[in-house]
Amino acid sequence: MRLRVTFAKQNALRYTGHLDLHRIWERAARRAELPLAYSQGFHPQPKISLAAALPLGFSSICEVLDMRLTEDLPLEGLKERIQNAVPSALQIIKVESVDESLPAMQTLVVQAEYEVAFTEPIEGSDLKRRVDSLLEAACLPRERRGKAYDLRPLIEQVSLLDNPLRLWMLLSAREGATGRPEEVLEQIGIPADTVRVERTRLIFVN
Repeated sequence: MRLRVTFAKQNALRYTGHLDLHRIWERAARRAELPLAYSQGFHPQPKISLAAALPLGFSSICEVLDMRLTEDLPLEGLKERIQNAVPSALQIIKVESVDESLPAMQTLVVQAEYEVAFTEPIEGSDLKRRVDSLLEAACLPRERRGKAYDLRPLIEQVSLLDNPLRLWMLLSAREGATGRPEEVLEQIGIPADTVRVERTRLIFVN
């Protein structure tokens, strides 16, 4: 059985990294007494996969995880069973069974949406000017891990939201072509310690 769990990652768990989150889910599967499947070999690993790594410090309301089970389970009551096994900062939104033959989720993610809330006052007209300048740029050369790249093609859309003032971003999330919100914020001169970033939607091909 291939079980798909959609969940929110909030509060202190914003500072839990990708690998530690995997371990949390493995422990939760044991607590919930789920028949988790493991890989073969000398170091068997649980068959748990997250759709897209979430940068440290970001919250999310749209994380998606697949776990393989060795037997089929009824879905009724499974959401509550899993919720009781995970930390309270992980909020289970949906639990469903998906086709075993579907490709790995990581290969299907194409875009991600983010909302950026400001923890310090910022002038709306100045922010709009910076965003307009960003979107009008033909090229935004940067460097990531010692490799030069152009940020501009990775930015699909950026706009301002009101009441309260915040930024909305739609960024590429393809393998090898991922737009990172913190790099967009740096490009427009917004310090990382003056914002809260939340991933609000993952968009899959088809």
